[in-house]
Amino acid sequence: MTWWEAVVLGIVQGLTEFLPISSSAHLRVVGELIGTADPGAAFTAITQIGTETAVLIYFRKDIVRIVGAWWRALRGAHGPTWRDRTGWGAVADPDARMAWFIAIGTLPIVALGLAFQDSIEHTFRNLYVVAAMLAVFGVLLGVADRIGRRDRALDELTVRHAVLLGLAQALALVPGVSRSGGTITAGLLLGYTREAAARYSFLLAIPAVMGSGLFQLAKSVDEFGQAGTPGLGVTLLATVVAGLVGFVVIVAFLAIVTRYSFLPFVAYRLVLAVVIVVLLGAGVLTALPAGAAG
Repeated sequence: MTWWEAVVLGIVQGLTEFLPISSSAHLRVVGELIGTADPGAAFTAITQIGTETAVLIYFRKDIVRIVGAWWRALRGAHGPTWRDRTGWGAVADPDARMAWFIAIGTLPIVALGLAFQDSIEHTFRNLYVVAAMLAVFGVLLGVADRIGRRDRALDELTVRHAVLLGLAQALALVPGVSRSGGTITAGLLLGYTREAAARYSFLLAIPAVMGSGLFQLAKSVDEFGQAGTPGLGVTLLATVVAGLVGFVVIVAFLAIVTRYSFLPFVAYRLVLAVVIVVLLGAGVLTALPAGAAG
């Protein structure tokens, strides 16, 4: 991978990570179109450290407040019982509860990510699978945006909803689903406003995506620069570019979802799915990246 290719892929990651259009699908397709082939699941996960750093910066006040409330409650600031320490006691603490919701919602993607690691890194990156997921979950997003009540605020989140949203996030282990698309779709179906669903999607992603990126970084240190894998330098460059672009996208996306529907994203997903299938049929793209047949 060259430096300019790393910049291009970093821009793609930054532009698509927070939009419900699947960043992993775009990296898979764009990587092959510009001649780098599939940059791989490790490259995708590591560049997501950049975009999640943008989330940490943008939501820094929320994160400090949530972590602080969780720690105070855990130490018994609201009382000695387990309900007091988790934020569900006589003194309700929605910020302390939010920390637990994020932790609960992270468990499915961690468990399934470890259980299906080989399939995630190889089999699921089949472009026919990607195209199908883009189309199917695009339609689901459109349906959710159409029929969702959109009257629930984020402070109305429950344990049951946290589990369901966590399962929706875990579906994004398959390229083409979209992590934000999955959680936003589930949030809308559960009755949350567009902004609430989007904000929770950002917060829920932090531990899982940062953890995955750091895990892949540690795992890939000895593999950088080997035949068929991007080098450390270009990977870090793409990560920085992704973070810078991602911050701008966060600001724009949260402004957009408060005013407009998700219909443009639905249409884009469907068009992209068709384009991928056409390019596969024309031989411009290959369904499976090199070495993914197993």
